[in-house]
Parts: sequence; structure tokens; C-alpha cells
Amino acid sequence: MREASFVKQNKDKWTTFESALSNRTNIAPDVLSDLYIEITDHLSYAKTFYPKSNTEMYLNGLAAKAHQKIYRTKKESKNRIIGFWKTEFPTMFYHHQRELLIAFLIFAFFTAVGVFSAANEGNFVRSILGDGYVNMTLENIANDDPMAVYKQMGEFNMALGITINNIIVALVTFALGILLGIGTIYKILQTGLMLGSFQYFFYEKGLFWESARTIWIHGTIEISVIIVAGCAGLVLANGMLFPGTYSRLDSFQRGVRNGLKIMLSTVPFFIVAGFLEGFVTRHTEMPDWLAIFIISASLALIVYYYIIYPRQLYKKTDHDRKPVHRI
Repeated sequence: MREASFVKQNKDKWTTFESALSNRTNIAPDVLSDLYIEITDHLSYAKTFYPKSNTEMYLNGLAAKAHQKIYRTKKESKNRIIGFWKTEFPTMFYHHQRELLIAFLIFAFFTAVGVFSAANEGNFVRSILGDGYVNMTLENIANDDPMAVYKQMGEFNMALGITINNIIVALVTFALGILLGIGTIYKILQTGLMLGSFQYFFYEKGLFWESARTIWIHGTIEISVIIVAGCAGLVLANGMLFPGTYSRLDSFQRGVRNGLKIMLSTVPFFIVAGFLEGFVTRHTEMPDWLAIFIISASLALIVYYYIIYPRQLYKKTDHDRKPVHRI
């Protein structure tokens, strides 16, 4: 990018930031801090592509002037952990809704492929789920307890094992984003094919509702956050492939950092999913209304936290970001 284009693209942010530093406008400290991060990124970019230019000198002076003011006025949250999930992560995640949508669409497509393949290829379900699982499930169906697989282990051991396994799967899904996103897409593909073939298997046996009301008690959160992990992998890949105004190294570092934040956000949800699978899903005798309530509440929680809440927070932050002129 030419220097003039770079300046034209970002000068409004620089002007707003400089005005705030000079006390000509009033901006919330957290918003000022976000602008400061952008300014330092722009400074790094200018040092790489426009060394010793007026742009670099201007940004360097602006960043130096900002440092003391920001760290003098910014009030850190008393509880850093709560602050991460309440503000820091959702604000950041708003900018990665596109990657989330892509991960979801890939997953939905291959789930449909799994259903179609299971319906048209006799051995597809066994090739995906394995002979052991299919034979065990057929035996459970013959014993009039098709969901008996969720009752084989003790509650705590099952919840702990499932939680650890799901976190490992999610971490692998994220880490494979380093392969330009291809590895992450492959893991999403696997999960979609497995879910599609699994659900069709029970549909074919006349047990679709029985299986759906059971597995989605824990699966609503579990599958959703695996898709979020896929989003994290795509964020990592995006940082490598599309640096934009940043240097490729800076863009890659931002992709890794943001991807790790996304992964961290999933941990409480995996714990909840593990708890549900270990302690709740096994109660296949529960009334339909209760199962539907748990599934609906889980879906509402995921949609709100990962889609609605980041947008609400961004709108509020964007409103605060607008300069308020002093009288």
C-alpha cells in the first residue's frame, strides 16, 4: 500500500486519538486504550514499509505521548478473569463473526453430506462411527434402551473424561489453522459427517426423536463450541493469509492471540457440556418438556453470548467512541 493511501485510510482515527490526548474531546479510557493499540500497530506497519518517513515520525510521537496518559487513566478491572468474559472477549469477537459464520456453514454443509451419504451408501455409517459403536448401539436398541451408551460410566468420570476429550478436540481444531485453515476445515468436516451419519442412523431405526432429545441435551453446547473452535482456527489462518495494513508477522501474531482468546472463551462451555453429558443426558426417562427446555436454554445461551452480546457491546462501545465535545 502506498504511504498516501495508508495515511488517507487511517487519518480519521489518528485525529480522534490526538484530539483525545489533547483533552479536546472526551473518550472512555478503555476506548482510548483500543485506539492506542491500533496506533501502535500502525506505527509498526509504518516502520516496516515507510522507514524514516513523516508518517513514522508522527505516529511515533503520538504513541509516546499516549503511553503515559493511557496507563495513568485506565482503570483495570478488579477481577481480570470476569472482565475477560464480560467485556474483553466479546468486544474482540465481534470482529470475527464472519469466521464464525463460515465455520458454521462448513459444518452445516458436511452434516447434510453425512445424512445424504448415510442414506445412500450402506456402509457409510459404519465407516464413520465404527463397527464397535454401531454393533453396541444395535444391541442397545434390541434391549429397548437405545441411549444406554450414556449410562455405562459413573457420572463424574464420564463428565471429566468427556470434558477433557472435547477440549483436546477443540485445541486440535484450532491449532490446525496453522495449515492455512485447511486442517481446521478438515476437522469441521469430520464432525459434520459424524453428526449427520449418527442422526440418520437413528432416523432409519425409527428413533430420531429419541436420539435427538437425548444427545442435544449436551450436544447443543458441545457442538456449538467446537464450531467456535473452528472459528478460532480460521482466525489464525486469516491472520496468516490476509495481513491487510499490518506486516505479515504482526498479522500472524494477532491471529494467534485472538484465536487463543476465542479458545479460552470455550472452556466454561465445555465444562457445562461435560457436566450435562455425565450427569443429565443419562436420564433418558425425563419428560420431553424438560429435555426441550434444557436444549432451548443451551442454544439461547450460545447464540446470545457469541452473536447477540458482542454486537450489543460493540454498539455501546461504538457510541462511546464518538467524540463528545466539551463545553
